[in-house]
Amino acid sequence: MKQLLIVAHTPSPNTQALCDAAWRGATHPELEHVRCVVKTPFEAGPDDVLACDGILLGTTENLGYMSGALKDFFDRSYYGVIEEQQGLPCALYIRAGLDGTGTQRAVDSIVTGLRWRWVQSPLILRGDWQDDFVPQVEELGLYLAFSLENGIV
Repeated sequence: MKQLLIVAHTPSPNTQALCDAAWRGATHPELEHVRCVVKTPFEAGPDDVLACDGILLGTTENLGYMSGALKDFFDRSYYGVIEEQQGLPCALYIRAGLDGTGTQRAVDSIVTGLRWRWVQSPLILRGDWQDDFVPQVEELGLYLAFSLENGIV
Protein backbone atom coordinates (compact mmCIF):
# COMPACT_ATOMS: atom_id res chain seq x y z
CA MET A 1 0.00 0.00 0.00
CA LYS A 2 1.36 3.42 -0.99
CA GLN A 3 0.51 6.57 0.92
CA LEU A 4 -0.17 9.94 -0.67
CA LEU A 5 -0.04 12.96 1.62
CA ILE A 6 -2.01 16.05 0.62
CA VAL A 7 -0.91 19.18 2.45
CA ALA A 8 -3.21 22.04 1.46
CA HIS A 9 -3.89 25.48 2.84
CA THR A 10 -7.67 26.05 2.71
CA PRO A 11 -8.58 29.50 4.06
CA SER A 12 -11.76 29.82 1.96
CA PRO A 13 -14.63 27.69 0.64
CA ASN A 14 -13.03 27.77 -2.83
CA THR A 15 -9.65 26.54 -1.62
CA GLN A 16 -11.43 23.88 0.46
CA ALA A 17 -13.20 22.79 -2.73
CA LEU A 18 -9.78 22.40 -4.39
CA CYS A 19 -8.47 20.28 -1.52
CA ASP A 20 -11.63 18.15 -1.61
CA ALA A 21 -11.13 17.70 -5.35
CA ALA A 22 -7.53 16.56 -4.84
CA TRP A 23 -8.75 14.03 -2.30
CA ARG A 24 -11.52 12.78 -4.64
CA GLY A 25 -8.98 12.24 -7.39
CA ALA A 26 -6.52 10.50 -5.07
CA THR A 27 -9.21 8.18 -3.71
CA HIS A 28 -10.74 7.20 -7.05
CA PRO A 29 -12.57 3.86 -6.64
CA GLU A 30 -10.29 2.12 -9.14
CA LEU A 31 -7.21 2.91 -7.06
CA GLU A 32 -6.86 -0.02 -4.70
CA HIS A 33 -3.33 0.34 -3.36
CA VAL A 34 -3.07 4.01 -2.41
CA ARG A 35 -4.07 5.45 0.92
CA CYS A 36 -4.63 9.20 1.00
CA VAL A 37 -4.04 11.39 4.05
CA VAL A 38 -5.14 15.04 3.97
CA LYS A 39 -3.79 17.59 6.43
CA THR A 40 -3.55 21.33 6.66
CA PRO A 41 -0.01 22.73 6.70
CA PHE A 42 -0.46 23.45 10.41
CA GLU A 43 -1.39 19.80 11.14
CA ALA A 44 1.23 18.15 8.94
CA GLY A 45 4.80 17.67 10.01
CA PRO A 46 7.95 15.66 9.42
CA ASP A 47 6.44 12.38 10.63
CA ASP A 48 3.71 12.68 7.99
CA VAL A 49 6.28 13.31 5.27
CA LEU A 50 8.40 10.38 6.43
CA ALA A 51 5.33 8.11 6.28
CA CYS A 52 4.34 9.02 2.72
CA ASP A 53 5.37 7.81 -0.72
CA GLY A 54 4.30 11.00 -2.50
CA ILE A 55 3.09 14.47 -1.58
CA LEU A 56 0.64 16.89 -3.15
CA LEU A 57 0.98 20.48 -1.97
CA GLY A 58 -1.74 23.10 -2.27
CA THR A 59 -1.29 26.77 -1.51
CA THR A 60 -2.71 30.18 -2.11
CA GLU A 61 -0.65 32.96 -3.58
CA ASN A 62 -0.07 35.51 -0.82
CA LEU A 63 1.69 38.70 -1.85
CA GLY A 64 3.52 36.84 -4.62
CA TYR A 65 4.63 34.08 -2.24
CA MET A 66 3.30 30.80 -0.85
CA SER A 67 0.90 30.92 2.08
CA GLY A 68 2.45 31.46 5.48
CA ALA A 69 0.88 28.16 6.51
CA LEU A 70 2.76 26.19 3.84
CA LYS A 71 5.98 28.03 4.68
CA ASP A 72 5.44 27.08 8.33
CA PHE A 73 5.04 23.42 7.30
CA PHE A 74 8.31 23.56 5.37
CA ASP A 75 10.09 25.33 8.25
CA ARG A 76 9.01 22.65 10.74
CA SER A 77 9.64 19.69 8.41
CA TYR A 78 12.70 20.53 6.32
CA TYR A 79 15.55 19.24 8.46
CA GLY A 80 13.58 16.29 9.77
CA VAL A 81 13.04 14.84 6.28
CA ILE A 82 15.89 16.12 4.11
CA GLU A 83 18.00 12.96 4.33
CA GLU A 84 15.27 10.31 4.43
CA GLN A 85 12.91 11.58 1.73
CA GLN A 86 15.18 12.58 -1.14
CA GLY A 87 13.50 11.79 -4.43
CA LEU A 88 9.98 12.03 -2.95
CA PRO A 89 7.50 12.43 -5.83
CA CYS A 90 5.63 15.70 -5.45
CA ALA A 91 3.13 17.93 -7.19
CA LEU A 92 1.76 21.39 -6.48
CA TYR A 93 -1.32 23.44 -7.19
CA ILE A 94 -1.44 27.18 -6.59
CA ARG A 95 -4.61 29.24 -6.29
CA ALA A 96 -3.24 32.49 -7.64
CA GLY A 97 -5.11 35.76 -7.79
CA LEU A 98 -2.27 37.13 -9.89
CA ASP A 99 0.18 35.05 -11.93
CA GLY A 100 1.53 32.59 -9.34
CA THR A 101 5.12 32.69 -10.59
CA GLY A 102 6.58 34.05 -7.34
CA THR A 103 4.75 31.36 -5.40
CA GLN A 104 5.99 28.70 -7.80
CA ARG A 105 9.59 29.93 -7.49
CA ALA A 106 9.41 29.96 -3.69
CA VAL A 107 8.05 26.41 -3.42
CA ASP A 108 10.41 25.18 -6.13
CA SER A 109 13.44 26.47 -4.24
CA ILE A 110 12.44 24.52 -1.13
CA VAL A 111 11.54 21.38 -3.08
CA THR A 112 14.90 21.60 -4.86
CA GLY A 113 16.68 21.87 -1.50
CA LEU A 114 14.80 18.83 -0.25
CA ARG A 115 15.71 17.00 -3.46
CA TRP A 116 12.10 16.03 -4.05
CA ARG A 117 11.07 15.15 -7.58
CA TRP A 118 8.37 17.00 -9.50
CA VAL A 119 6.04 14.59 -11.28
CA GLN A 120 4.68 17.42 -13.42
CA SER A 121 4.84 21.17 -13.67
CA PRO A 122 2.91 23.01 -10.95
CA LEU A 123 -0.74 23.66 -11.71
CA ILE A 124 -1.37 27.39 -11.39
CA LEU A 125 -5.02 28.41 -11.16
CA ARG A 126 -4.83 32.08 -12.13
CA GLY A 127 -7.19 35.03 -11.83
CA ASP A 128 -10.78 35.10 -10.69
CA TRP A 129 -12.35 31.88 -9.47
CA GLN A 130 -13.42 29.50 -12.22
CA ASP A 131 -15.44 26.36 -11.65
CA ASP A 132 -13.13 24.44 -13.99
CA PHE A 133 -10.32 24.78 -11.40
CA VAL A 134 -11.95 21.95 -9.44
CA PRO A 135 -11.69 19.19 -12.07
CA GLN A 136 -8.12 20.24 -12.85
CA VAL A 137 -7.08 19.66 -9.24
CA GLU A 138 -9.06 16.42 -9.09
CA GLU A 139 -7.17 15.21 -12.15
CA LEU A 140 -3.87 16.17 -10.51
CA GLY A 141 -4.74 14.12 -7.41
CA LEU A 142 -5.77 11.17 -9.57
CA TYR A 143 -2.62 11.38 -11.71
CA LEU A 144 -0.30 11.42 -8.71
CA ALA A 145 -2.11 8.58 -6.92
CA PHE A 146 -2.29 6.49 -10.10
CA SER A 147 1.42 7.07 -10.72
CA LEU A 148 2.26 5.98 -7.17
CA GLU A 149 0.08 2.88 -7.37
CA ASN A 150 1.59 1.78 -10.67
CA GLY A 151 5.23 2.54 -9.83
CA ILE A 152 5.53 5.24 -12.48
CA VAL A 153 6.99 7.72 -10.00
